[in-house]
Amino acid sequence: MESFNELQLSPAVRKGVDQAGYRRPFPIQEQAIGPLMEGRNLIGQAKAGSGKTVAFGIPLLHAIDGSSPHVQALVLAPTRELAVQITNELKKIGAFTGIRVITIYGGQSMNLQLEALRRGAQVVVGTPGRTIDHIKRGTLRLGGVRFVVLDEADTMLDMGFIDDVDYILGQTPRTRQLSLFSATMPRSIVQLSQRYMADPKHVMVDQNEPSAETLEQFYARVDKDQRLDLLLEILTKENRKSAVVFCRTRWGTIKLARDLERRFLNVAALHGDLSQNQRDHSMSLFRSGKADVLVATDVASRGIDVRQVDCVVNYDVPEDPVVYFHRVGRTARAGDVGRSYTFVTRDEEGDFARILSLARAPINPLRPEDAKRRFGSRPSRSDEGGRPGREGNWRKNRGKNRGKNGGGARRWRRYR
Repeated sequence: MESFNELQLSPAVRKGVDQAGYRRPFPIQEQAIGPLMEGRNLIGQAKAGSGKTVAFGIPLLHAIDGSSPHVQALVLAPTRELAVQITNELKKIGAFTGIRVITIYGGQSMNLQLEALRRGAQVVVGTPGRTIDHIKRGTLRLGGVRFVVLDEADTMLDMGFIDDVDYILGQTPRTRQLSLFSATMPRSIVQLSQRYMADPKHVMVDQNEPSAETLEQFYARVDKDQRLDLLLEILTKENRKSAVVFCRTRWGTIKLARDLERRFLNVAALHGDLSQNQRDHSMSLFRSGKADVLVATDVASRGIDVRQVDCVVNYDVPEDPVVYFHRVGRTARAGDVGRSYTFVTRDEEGDFARILSLARAPINPLRPEDAKRRFGSRPSRSDEGGRPGREGNWRKNRGKNRGKNGGGARRWRRYR
């Protein structure tokens, strides 16, 4: 398929696709739209930013009966940010269809959602927890649902939503069409598909790793107290206009955002302690360009929808290599190009060595001095029983960790 014009779409959906600026389909769209329009169940594996929302959104909106006010499609997403992102994309495609798309998620006023559901909607996009809240209240009835989409299914299961997903799917008719999209395909995803999908079409575009053609990846060996200076150098010398900086903890995010603001940078912070209004405000500042830098925890690594992010900086190395690929996937999205930088301190070398062992695209040294020493097989913090400051590790090593003032590890823990 060379163009969306080749699809036999309703005039209203075609007009929405044209106005949204979609011309040539990305691989996941090219391979998934046809089977979904034929009514098949589908399992799609593609990395973040590959165009999955359009891949399921076009067939879904094409098939929905706009004259019926009942819920006909349910899209589940793991995070509030991703749910809002999907809703906005579906509204663009369905702008001329008269189809109502609403979002339900925790942190937003329940009364607002109750009113939206009372007015009627054909498509509901929600997080699992809030979706169950409405089902049990009787304000969301899924008996007439014809289409169910699980987006970022691996993240949903990683976050512990497997029982919630099971419950929700059990409330839908057996005849409904189910599509499942995931960046990775662990055994839990396969087992879920076997329980709920009959003869699904499998579409595998690529793994969750960015390609070397669109994303340049660099690392730098630094001491912890050198990271801020190096970050400022990257943001200023290379003239990055839109950057996402990932920290491991909420306290680290807050502190770094303050440090950057003191140096007169326009910064927005995004972490789990913010209310939904505060999170929306931070994302609005970043999307509009009023904030050049977004400092975020991993809670945001799959919910940030900004078309052009120039670079991603890993201020802390993630313990899980998959999280690394999720983070850097915030740049070089949908065919754009970008760069990522990872700061590696001495006690993070084991975690970064695991990332290097799994990466197919090269992660290059940023400076000549960064290439002088190879990363060894030093065990990661998770292999050693957790980061210093975790309850189990603190108890195990409390005699070693205590200084003359009695236990810096304990003071560190209280900020988590």
